[in-house]
Amino acid sequence: GSNIRRLRLEKKLGQTELINQLQLKNIDITRETLVKIEGGRQHIKLSQLRGIRNVLEVSYEELLNNVVE
Repeated sequence: GSNIRRLRLEKKLGQTELINQLQLKNIDITRETLVKIEGGRQHIKLSQLRGIRNVLEVSYEELLNNVVE
């Protein structure tokens, strides 16, 4: 979750803007869900992970870096 937040901020995307772009791609996610994912309080669905990766134009490795140690 913290990697998603960091990468989103690096791309200068607000949470609402990211959610809007994901919803345009038919990814079922709300801002509340994104807040929980970024805060590490909710697991991310594969479809959400894929959508975020596509919108942020990053690799899975960048999203998941340091998750499994």
